Amino acid sequence: MSAELYADAVPLLEGWAATSPEADDARRRTLKLLTDGPAAVTRAHRAGHVTASTMIVGADGRVLLCLHGRMNMWMQVGGHCEAGDATLAAAALREATEESGIAGLRLDPEPIDVDIHPVRCRPAEGEPAGPTHHYDVRFLAVAPAGAVEQVSDESSALGWFAPDALPSPLADGVTGQLAAALARIARDRR
Repeated sequence: MSAELYADAVPLLEGWAATSPEADDARRRTLKLLTDGPAAVTRAHRAGHVTASTMIVGADGRVLLCLHGRMNMWMQVGGHCEAGDATLAAAALREATEESGIAGLRLDPEPIDVDIHPVRCRPAEGEPAGPTHHYDVRFLAVAPAGAVEQVSDESSALGWFAPDALPSPLADGVTGQLAAALARIARDRR
């Protein structure tokens, strides 16, 4: 898994035009992490690892957020890369589909944000537990009209929210990511 995914991640981030100064800093820091090689896209890399998440926007302009089961905050769907994920976009789409229960998501393969945040995630088999960092590459997906969400094991709840009426508590970075997602949608409509 990691060699193919790594081969996608490096050029994707090298060529990405960041959507904010903070995202550009995170992009550069993620590229530095990736100098550790393919292991950096796996959760076994305890210094930190690349993850993929997705801001899902509905046909009506509302966004789908999950109430994360362990963190008890509203955020986008997403998580760890897994065997079979050939690209970061593929990992983001798999995670979005699994965690939202929505088939037919249309994923934009160009990231909308990169964020680095501390977490306490379950380690890989045989690895020690402890704090680490997610170097989260974030994407945008548009849900088909009439999409109905289904709560997964990863979250306590899912909900559709208007961008100007987001729930609380909201995870750091969601509003910036949402702004980038809505700007991308507006750009693509032109």
